[in-house]
Amino acid sequence: MNQDTLMFFEGKPEALALYQNFAEKLFSEVGQVQVRVQKTQIAFSNGHNFAFVSFLPVRKAKERPQHYIVVTFGLGHQVESPRIDGAVEPYPNRWTHHVLISREAEIDGELMGWVREAAEFAARKRRMS
Repeated sequence: MNQDTLMFFEGKPEALALYQNFAEKLFSEVGQVQVRVQKTQIAFSNGHNFAFVSFLPVRKAKERPQHYIVVTFGLGHQVESPRIDGAVEPYPNRWTHHVLISREAEIDGELMGWVREAAEFAARKRRMS
């Protein structure tokens, strides 16, 4: 774990544990990716960014758990699921989805399937550029 990541989660050890679990699964299931820690998010890239971890307020404060991360991923279609806290189409056929994660059990096969699909979608975009 690098210093930038530790600083990103400073004072949020529960969120750091969620992130570590998510990142381990992502590396295991997607393979080699670049990780870039930014001021407001951590980006995962395979030439194009395909997933992010942040504290984006996707729910009203009173509806958010005390400890959480938000996993964001991009796909070529909208995912319909009660787990999706928000989905927007910033460009035609490019949907950005947000999922709030507050327990390790939520970093499951369904979420990781969406993230794998996002990585594949990003890789196709890279080949087309």
